[in-house]
Amino acid sequence: MYTVMGITGRVGGVIGHDLLAAGRPLRAIVQDPVKSSRWATLGSEIAVAEHGDVDALTNAFRGSEAVFVMLPPNADPEPDFSHARHLIDAIRQALAATRPRRVVCLSSIGADSEVPSLLSALHMFETAMVSLHLPVTFLRPAWLMENFAWDIAPARERGELPSYLAPVDRAIPMVSTSDVGHFAARAMQEDFDDERVWEIEGPQRYSPDDIAAALARALVRDVSAEAVPRAGWDPLFRAQGMRNPLPRIQMLDGFNNGTFQFRDDGKHTLRGEVTLLEAITALVREA
Repeated sequence: MYTVMGITGRVGGVIGHDLLAAGRPLRAIVQDPVKSSRWATLGSEIAVAEHGDVDALTNAFRGSEAVFVMLPPNADPEPDFSHARHLIDAIRQALAATRPRRVVCLSSIGADSEVPSLLSALHMFETAMVSLHLPVTFLRPAWLMENFAWDIAPARERGELPSYLAPVDRAIPMVSTSDVGHFAARAMQEDFDDERVWEIEGPQRYSPDDIAAALARALVRDVSAEAVPRAGWDPLFRAQGMRNPLPRIQMLDGFNNGTFQFRDDGKHTLRGEVTLLEAITALVREA
């Protein structure tokens, strides 16, 4: 059995389809039973489990050849990351009780850094997974192209791309969630008996200027990228409803000052195939 957390999300959905296409028995973990019908129709077994429910996760992981685990994204964590710690502990206990042959863990570029930021939760996640002494593949993707879904509205309405990545002409590693899902499915099906780190990026690196150009082509209108002044981030994020914007600000600083980067400047990264234009065009179609 191949068991997938987060199967209703972008990465998990790709994993599920890839595993079914390969003829693997799939167990889809869902939090809402209403969302399970699609995967049941496709022939997968359904397990209902909240991410922090140790007993439900243990039942979901039991008898698995491979398990894909992840933390739900949270841009506004508690100062002590208490909720993330709770979820990590639940996943760890469930894996410790069931001991699958392989674990694939969704992490991120920068998760190996001890610099405090939003990525600290993933640093804790990786540390907990290592402590299990199970074969585990850590997926560390670059900045996700699908993060720019939030930028479609201002680009369409005002021709603007407010960018927290700066300077706007500096290219950084980026990757589509589709490519991440394909690599995750591959990792789940490979035999390995140690800890592996797979750093993943797209076919080339992109800047905010490139994102604006892709939005312009997809929306058929002029779009320009403008860096949002850092001094305004905290009040802006708080006005948007965030209670604790510091970790997000620290994460953005880490990308902008080069703290978060691949080992050896990416000489050994796995390269996906989806281009930025393809990912942005798909997001515009969805919007």
